[in-house]
Amino acid sequence: MNILVEKNNGVTHITLNRPPLNVLDIATMRELTTALCDADADTSSRVVVLGAQGKFFSAGVDIADHTAERVTEMLTVFHNLIHVLWSLEPPVVAAVQGSALGGGMELAFACDFIVASDKAKFAQPEIQVGVFPPIAALALPRLLPRKKAFELLLTGDAIDAATAERLGLVNVVAAAADFENALNNFVARLNKLSGAVLRLTKRAALIPLHGENEHALREIEALYLNELMKTADAQEGLAAFMEKRAAVWTDK
Repeated sequence: MNILVEKNNGVTHITLNRPPLNVLDIATMRELTTALCDADADTSSRVVVLGAQGKFFSAGVDIADHTAERVTEMLTVFHNLIHVLWSLEPPVVAAVQGSALGGGMELAFACDFIVASDKAKFAQPEIQVGVFPPIAALALPRLLPRKKAFELLLTGDAIDAATAERLGLVNVVAAAADFENALNNFVARLNKLSGAVLRLTKRAALIPLHGENEHALREIEALYLNELMKTADAQEGLAAFMEKRAAVWTDK
């Protein structure tokens, strides 16, 4: 199974199980969406923890699913997964034990909280292979100062966990040896509260965002599918990545 689920004393642990990179192919994203929906429907789940096996939290969405034949399905499935995360009633804590790249970073910051190991890195490297990350393009300018958001989106450069915490993307950074303890302590702060009130409070806080997110994401998706994926450089960047060579840009 690509996704492992364990329930214990009000906490639902959902774990990506495709080590070492935990790449998000379409099947894995569908499986993760189902696990999250099940946790949402289970009123005994006061907190959901989204974690991963291996050295990476996730290296992102499978490049093989960016082909012309699959890209529409890939975006639909990934954005549905993000919508489910955004609308999940119990609070969701991302347990980022390793690097979160591309769609992996988007998955992490779509959660309500992030507890990260000091070994974790965060990056949106999509521009380096000739595309852009729609969820990050929507969310990062709202989560970060505009210039820092643009730096991450337009360079693809990585930041470490301490920098992510300083920017407000991460709640807690812990030494790798103390990561599980720090995660459990953070989750305990939520798990001791009323599950019903946690859900209602989160719902109230999300009301101002829902309409804005829906409208903006539709525009970004249209730009991605109808303009970006028709450029020669998008096709070249993806092909170069798959062929393990340097891309040759034509600016077209």
